[in-house]
Amino acid sequence: MKPLLLLVAVALGLATVVSVVSAGPEAIECWFVEDAGGGGLSKKPATLLLRHGPRGPPPRPDLDPKLYFKVDDPAGMLLAAFRRYPAGASAPHCEMSRFIPFPASAKWARSLSPEQNCPRALDGDWLLVSVSSTLFSLSSLLRPQPEPLREPVVITMATVVLTVLTHNPAPRVQLGKDAVLDLRFAYAPSALEGSPSLDAGPPPFGLEWRRQHRGKGHLLLAATPGLAGRMPPAQEKATAFAAWDDDEPWGPWTGNGTFWLPAVKPSQEGVYLATVHLPYLQGQVSLELTVHKAPRVSLTPAPVVWAAPGEAPPELLCLASHFFPAEGLEVKWELRGGPGGSSRKVEGKTWLSTIRHHSDGSVSQSGHLQLPPVTAKQHGVHYVCRVYHSSLPASGRSADVTLEVAGFSGPSIEDGIGLFLSAFLLLGLLKVLGWLAAYWTIPEVSKEKATAASLTIPRNSKKSQ
Repeated sequence: MKPLLLLVAVALGLATVVSVVSAGPEAIECWFVEDAGGGGLSKKPATLLLRHGPRGPPPRPDLDPKLYFKVDDPAGMLLAAFRRYPAGASAPHCEMSRFIPFPASAKWARSLSPEQNCPRALDGDWLLVSVSSTLFSLSSLLRPQPEPLREPVVITMATVVLTVLTHNPAPRVQLGKDAVLDLRFAYAPSALEGSPSLDAGPPPFGLEWRRQHRGKGHLLLAATPGLAGRMPPAQEKATAFAAWDDDEPWGPWTGNGTFWLPAVKPSQEGVYLATVHLPYLQGQVSLELTVHKAPRVSLTPAPVVWAAPGEAPPELLCLASHFFPAEGLEVKWELRGGPGGSSRKVEGKTWLSTIRHHSDGSVSQSGHLQLPPVTAKQHGVHYVCRVYHSSLPASGRSADVTLEVAGFSGPSIEDGIGLFLSAFLLLGLLKVLGWLAAYWTIPEVSKEKATAASLTIPRNSKKSQ
């Protein structure tokens, strides 16, 4: 019984350790940004307290109490994103600013806000919090309490109303493959809103996806599920999962706005803006899509290059074909084997060709190596071209060719096997020719004997005549 209790205790201890490790940071340090007048901005330190110990929130005398927020997240999406944040990862970048509720300005989204004036229930202070990191990017609307709490610590309570989140803020997609841009959102109406339509299920919403190109946003997809109205047609065959996850009468609610773009091209790279519109509320995140394709590497002439002592081998051409992006290709040449046996830099003249474009948007480029005259000691060395590109691992991709110096190559195992097979085939051919000669010779001799026998007159027949 004791071993069983020990195992249970160990399991509980491990679960506690895992929960502590995966609980994420206790607080997020932010910058509160506001207009300073004269076209300038001012920044003040602010903190979002996500969780605290049994002793309550830690005091922060260095902060303005109205900028020290204890976060209440009824939908749980913001807190869940930070709970999975690794302990060793760099701190996310966080900014917050004031937000004023307003109806959507786009024509296709006007049905979300039939009244141009915001309801009085939305009066008061609102905060827009934007968090960006390599792991996720989110935008949240928080509604702070009018006055800070004084006990046990001076802190301001803030409720998360709307969160828009992506778990892949920098998607990398192979050229010609489909791009799936992740987007989730959550809405929890605050008690101050007092909306009489809470029992009618989740509110109507609008989803918008745009791509930024040269400072301008190009609308790719817009949708207002469940609402009548003319929508602009989707561009580039794009589709999206625009729906709430459930239709429970009481919030909070979560939804899915994941964007799908088929067979991406280089022209579709860029910053994508995903915006979720609620009546008088909006949340937006940005994702930067990059397209890549790894090059195929080949070296010619191959697999062997010949040269006589004192002469230069033919020019080597290392071709990196059908890759993207066009920038950043690097070709390095190495020499393996020979005296010393180690890998070292090749002597000779090197250069890169111009870029050749292909119909699918990929490019090709070749590296050239003009070698100096070789010596007998270099017989059997390998010339290696190694290609480096952002689409490849850090070690790159390589191809090699072997140098054979004329007059210094002895017979290899392959040569011996080839000679043996040649001799065997030659012997078999001679035997077949011998059989054929014997076959054609025997009938001719028999024919001559038969002809001589027919011309000889027997003695008995001569007497009778």
